[in-house]
Amino acid sequence: MKRWIDLDSMMGAVFMGMVISFTRVTPEELNRAEKDHEWASEFLWKVDELRPDNPEAYLDKAWAGLEFLLGAADASIEFLMDGYQIDDDGTLFSWGVEHVQGVAKRLRALPWERLATHYDPVRMTEEGVYPNVWDPEDEGELEYLKGAYETLVSFFDATARLESGALMNFSF
Repeated sequence: MKRWIDLDSMMGAVFMGMVISFTRVTPEELNRAEKDHEWASEFLWKVDELRPDNPEAYLDKAWAGLEFLLGAADASIEFLMDGYQIDDDGTLFSWGVEHVQGVAKRLRALPWERLATHYDPVRMTEEGVYPNVWDPEDEGELEYLKGAYETLVSFFDATARLESGALMNFSF
């Protein structure tokens, strides 16, 4: 059985939220980031100014819900395990060019409609899938996941076409 993050034990009662975002980087930038995580952190703050059209994907808090759906569809992506951790506190991960291309191919082959058939708010609540907002009466959560999935697919598709890697930022 998949273990999901238990927020109460991880962060206590005061908690702002755990979010994941991806930023496209060139192979050279990825190589530099892997050697110098401080440079990578600074680069992420200014990449929008350097390249305004740079592909990015802000998944917000939808990442664990997407992991759940992807796992149920046998297309598992574990955001916190699939990348290569490049800092000491586990907030910055590199995703190589080949890895990005592989993920892009898997995501292109998985339309949202097929992924959405695995949406099970009762089971997601029972398993404590972050952010613990899954309500069978509210279609808003499914739409939230759909928007995040479309963002994810678009990011990986664009980044793969540019033969680039990615930096994934996990902030909490």
